[in-house]
Amino acid sequence: MPSIPRLVAPVALAATALALLTGPAQAAGTAAATALAANQASHDSAADRVWNEADVAAVTLTGSSATTTSSGVTVSGSTVTVTAAGTYRFSGTLTSGQIVVNSTGTGIVRILLNGVTVTNTAAAINIVAADEALVYLQAGTTNRLTSSTGNALDAAADLTIDGTGSLNLTATAADGVNTADGLVVDAGTITVTAGDDALRGKDYLIVNGGTITATAGGDGLKSDNAEDTTRGYVYVGGGSANITATGDAVTGQTDVLLAGGALTLKSGGGSTVTPGETSAKGLKAGVLVAISGGTAGVNASDDGVHSDATVTVDGGTTTVATADDGVHAEGTVTVSAGTVNVTKSYEGVEGLKVYVTGGSVSTTASDDAFNASDPTYGEMQNSPNALISITGGTVVVSGGTDGLDSNGALSIGGGTVVVSGSATRGGGEGGLDSNGALTITGGTLVSSGISASTSTLPTSGQGWVSYTFSANQAAGTVVHLATTSGTQLAAYQSTKAFKQVVFSLSGVTRGTTYAIRTGGTVSGTAVGGGYYTGGTLSGTQVATVTAGTR
Repeated sequence: MPSIPRLVAPVALAATALALLTGPAQAAGTAAATALAANQASHDSAADRVWNEADVAAVTLTGSSATTTSSGVTVSGSTVTVTAAGTYRFSGTLTSGQIVVNSTGTGIVRILLNGVTVTNTAAAINIVAADEALVYLQAGTTNRLTSSTGNALDAAADLTIDGTGSLNLTATAADGVNTADGLVVDAGTITVTAGDDALRGKDYLIVNGGTITATAGGDGLKSDNAEDTTRGYVYVGGGSANITATGDAVTGQTDVLLAGGALTLKSGGGSTVTPGETSAKGLKAGVLVAISGGTAGVNASDDGVHSDATVTVDGGTTTVATADDGVHAEGTVTVSAGTVNVTKSYEGVEGLKVYVTGGSVSTTASDDAFNASDPTYGEMQNSPNALISITGGTVVVSGGTDGLDSNGALSIGGGTVVVSGSATRGGGEGGLDSNGALTITGGTLVSSGISASTSTLPTSGQGWVSYTFSANQAAGTVVHLATTSGTQLAAYQSTKAFKQVVFSLSGVTRGTTYAIRTGGTVSGTAVGGGYYTGGTLSGTQVATVTAGTR
């Protein structure tokens, strides 16, 4: 009777994307699924996992050789070769030997690993030729593949890894798994120790499930086809991967797409290590990083999330600690949903253009918390291309120099924005710092620093109140904005020393006088960064300020 070891499997990438969007654990965003559907389709199909048990050929490894009655298998010393499509169950141990797949006809070759240990100088399993190959890990078994000089599992064909068993891969000098075509991981407990890359699918690497733990002397999860723009991508839709890599933890020549699952990534020794010449990023793509669901925890010496073009976040939870940039795109960074939390960085979020239309972004940086940078213009020149635009969501930033720094325009039109600039440097450094125009047309803004704004505050748009104290105020100081009749509008408790504070709220009217109070307590709802809404007015009035004047 038919054996169906896995009941649910993706038929193609489009089907996987649909399941992610409509299933009970659907992703918050669609960017990853949209990019996935535009790329090379997966070879993986449900039919790959259906076979008749009566047709399974048994192969027993006997240490230095093997025994089998199958006409589709030849044995020559310690080399066991599968020569035809079909389903083969391997068990036993092979020392200084190799399982070879050399099937030149059509049809899938299924290798069922049922408690197998293979050690070799070259690849332990070498798929030289096959229409397609499946390595299936039988339930309750542990399987070990070890190579001292080559890839532990090497494939010149499309390869799928599935099953509920375990697979331990050790490649002292090369890759744990290397495929010249596509690689799909659907299930299994996979542990990799690799001198170079942990898992590499040249055309694509897709992780739909399973538990992956990898230590790599090179990159962790990798796809690097540079000849076809629809290939060279990494997609994670489920499962979990804990990757420690000397190089990049996850890297795609074109796209890195996260729609589900859980990633725990450490690259280049982590955020306490100064980045060197070798790329050691957390998530790295040549074209697009799209995070639509799942979780990613990144500890990197180099950029936490990096794209040579675009980073899009429309779901999921991303947490980054890095010695370089938290989220970096050479082009555009867009956050429309989900959570991005950069706990340590040189620059928190950087791109030519940075858009926040929704979601939650929190960044802590030793330099700029947000930076819209245009390298074609000088540092003090106004770039017509650089832009920071916040129209929704919650943005809480703390910068060692600037909070929001744009080489061009800086626009706040919605959402809640809490900015903490430098606690020690004024002049050209501040909470709000733009070479171009600063516009405030909506939302809620609180900015503080030795200079809360080095930009000229706008003469039109939403009202604002700015107040500069006569001396620096200590971290933890409470500032209240209130009407002169005693109604509290905002309460802010600084996280760092500051001298100036700027408030812009929908209830602030230009030309109206407001009271500034200090001391007392904060109450109400904590938004983040020390800003509270609601609550009871307290403290001592220190000044009155007319909205729209500095």
